[in-house]
Amino acid sequence: MNILRPGQDGYAEEVAGFQTAVPSSPAVVVTAENADDVVAAVRYAAEHDLPVAVQATGHGLTAGTDGLLISTRRMTGVEIDADARTARVEAGVRWGAVIEAAAPHGLAPLSGSSPDVGVVGYTLSGGFGLMARRYGRAADHVRALDVVTADGELRRVEPGSDLFWALRGGRDSFGIVTAMEFALVPVTELYGGGLHFDTADLPAVLRAWRTWSMAAPDTLSTSIAVLPLPDLPMVPEPLRGKHVAHVRVAYLGDDGDELVAPLQAVAPTLTDSLRRMPFTESGSIAAEPPHPHGYHGTNATVTQLNDAMLDAVLEHAGPGAAVPTVLIVDRLGGALAEAPEQPGVGWDRSAEYVVRALSVVGDDGIEAVRRAHAKLFDALAPWSTGRLLPFVYGEHAPSEVAESVHPSGELARLREVKRRYDARGTLRPLAKGE
Repeated sequence: MNILRPGQDGYAEEVAGFQTAVPSSPAVVVTAENADDVVAAVRYAAEHDLPVAVQATGHGLTAGTDGLLISTRRMTGVEIDADARTARVEAGVRWGAVIEAAAPHGLAPLSGSSPDVGVVGYTLSGGFGLMARRYGRAADHVRALDVVTADGELRRVEPGSDLFWALRGGRDSFGIVTAMEFALVPVTELYGGGLHFDTADLPAVLRAWRTWSMAAPDTLSTSIAVLPLPDLPMVPEPLRGKHVAHVRVAYLGDDGDELVAPLQAVAPTLTDSLRRMPFTESGSIAAEPPHPHGYHGTNATVTQLNDAMLDAVLEHAGPGAAVPTVLIVDRLGGALAEAPEQPGVGWDRSAEYVVRALSVVGDDGIEAVRRAHAKLFDALAPWSTGRLLPFVYGEHAPSEVAESVHPSGELARLREVKRRYDARGTLRPLAKGE
């Protein structure tokens, strides 16, 4: 364990995360290598009256600008129990490591679209991924958590406790997870990839995907992205400099070619990468950028996708948008609409889709992006039921978003758990005033 302060060698590298839009400058950084280091860090923070935040990869909400930051990226242990079909991972593990470790046993995790994202942060946020319509959220399959609570005690947390419920969807406001055990699924390959369509075909493709996705079997998880691509050499030539539609497909059936044929008939494709692939290559489906950058994003769950909504998407996130925006619509439903055996926090099981907007923060700053996104989500508001915590990016702290992502009854229960385990507010705040 090392303790770093501003100006010391290694401090800047330790604070830096994938998200660079909101700067973070904690007073102290603790580089944890095991659970004992996390215990020591939390106790040190309590003794010195420092608020505590934790960071592994830094993809989501930022760590904050003061207090003590626990960096868990060195905690990278992964254990697979093939007989039990479970994995145990430490706090700094990324999904790619679990995918590779599980594959020789004919198993796969419920990972997201990017193998570079941290397992613990993704799961505690309530993230859903490539097989979600068949198996549900990763949080729904957690078996146990090792957690350091604000009193500096390491606890084993299992189903049946309020703390187990609160952590799975409430993030790290209630304790710092040092290890997590969760179920794996018997998947070795899938039919997946994507279709890119040209700018002129965006209206037709959006409407065709809407109709096609509504009839999708639960074994199909799919999204569509409307995205501006730069005119740069790293972009494949057919896509370079264009505003395209990207249909993403992850299908656990054997008739993938037949399933996607209606989409391929809508318009000529710029690229078609659909194929059967080992699950170890599933990160290629969305092909998300691997390099850190500054971005802001928000989302809305919606009950439907009507023509007025799709027109708003094209107006505020299409080729003529004031701020370049990556717009992603995910099909929900399937297992995501069913109550799991051990429910967690913050999931709207009535929503049919979630609409996500994400923009790089440029010279005009984050407020320009917020204003541009607000126009889109104001237009979607009549059909919106809320928003999801995993897709809120670039906010300064969860206190800015808690009341919008948690229903009032659920937020009241979360506040009670917070009072029980962190009455002094040592850990990341749950909501304003706490």
